[in-house]
Amino acid sequence: MKHTIIIIFILTIFSVQSQEKKWTLKECVEYALERNISIKQSELDLKAIDADKLAALGNFLPTFNAGANLAENTGLSFNPTTNQPETITFLSATGNINVGYTIFDGLRNIRQAQRAEIAQLASQYRLSKMVDDISLLVANSYLQVILFKANLEVLESQNEVTKQQIKQTQELVDGGVLPQGDLLDILATDANEVQGIVTAQNNIQISLISLAQLLLIKDFENFDIEDEGYDIVNVDIANKSVDDIIDSAKENRSEIKIEEQNVQLALKDLQLTKAAYLPRLTAFFGYNTRYTNATSFSQVVDPDNPTETRQIGVVEDTGQAVVSQFPNLNTIAVAPESFWDQLYLNDGIAYGLSLNIPILNGFSTRSNVLRSKVNLERAKYQLEQAELDLVSNIYQAFVDAEGSLKAYDASLKALEAQELAFEYAKERFDVGIINSLDFSQSKIRYDNAIINSNRAKYDYIFKLKVLELYFGIPATELKF
Repeated sequence: MKHTIIIIFILTIFSVQSQEKKWTLKECVEYALERNISIKQSELDLKAIDADKLAALGNFLPTFNAGANLAENTGLSFNPTTNQPETITFLSATGNINVGYTIFDGLRNIRQAQRAEIAQLASQYRLSKMVDDISLLVANSYLQVILFKANLEVLESQNEVTKQQIKQTQELVDGGVLPQGDLLDILATDANEVQGIVTAQNNIQISLISLAQLLLIKDFENFDIEDEGYDIVNVDIANKSVDDIIDSAKENRSEIKIEEQNVQLALKDLQLTKAAYLPRLTAFFGYNTRYTNATSFSQVVDPDNPTETRQIGVVEDTGQAVVSQFPNLNTIAVAPESFWDQLYLNDGIAYGLSLNIPILNGFSTRSNVLRSKVNLERAKYQLEQAELDLVSNIYQAFVDAEGSLKAYDASLKALEAQELAFEYAKERFDVGIINSLDFSQSKIRYDNAIINSNRAKYDYIFKLKVLELYFGIPATELKF
């Protein structure tokens, strides 16, 4: 029972800590980068390219293969040692070793190794771009939550003012100073503000769920973010010229580097297809041997009767037979040699060079070269387009940042004016100079000014982050 109480107590502590945890923007970005599926797939692409690179380097090595075969033959078969047809049952085994080496293949091996290096670099740049995109997406979602929270704080704070006004108006109505309609107007304003607070709370919850889904976090209910300490920082980027940002982006941004590597890949592919025009020279070496337990047959001279007389012809004039002495041979069965002796006696070696000269292959090589040239030109156009798009996007981001700054400055001035107007209206309402409708309208304008200022602030922060990324600041080093 004691252990059970301790376990429950520990779980309760962990649960409370989990509920109290508030995620910072840096934690959200790092968490997303660690678990994002697209990033994991890009990392797998890198591993696959590592395998291609290993295969390209392996092309410089000779090939070495060995083989063996064991079989039992029954019936009419060729004896592997005598190469004679025999109707017997025997066990046979063969073995071979083959070595090959490419001496010249039109520099394909070198081009393949170079292409693998370029492909690996391009994949790393694609991964880097994906990291930037996801980091910016997380930052945007994070700032959206902060904006909704800031708006909720404004609405709740202003609603407290409204409730105080309701209490004061009720006292004035009870004292006969103000008509009942003024109280009803304030109550209606309070109801509208409460409705706005509920909507703002829903917006926060929806934006938190969206951010949690982006981070692949399933515990939506306990997920929350740190909503303090985020302000406009590192405005140095706003003081840089658009040309400085463009020059830095061309050197650091992955979009250009990816297309540059694609051009190099297309060039290597063209060189590889042209290599098919060149001859291919290879060297080879082969060793083989065999064994069988089949009994062979041999002819030997009969020791008891070593010779025999045979007629070999006839004298044409006399008809006399012509005879000669021949060895008297007997066929005997010979037991197979030992396994190791047969491997030595029955082995063979082959080595040499092989030259393959392409002459006519149905224009396949020529058509492949033409396709590679088209792909190279297409890659160059894509690089040019990427440079144009980058410049265009930076100009757009720069103009957006300038516009956001102007909008933020204007919102601050409008907020200051509306705050003064609201304080003046509040003073006049407290003494009964203006009615509740005029006071409510002034308060609504003030509330909207605060909300617009918050929106302009976080929009400007986000636009600055976009410029910083273009300038080459890593996504994980962005400051808020």
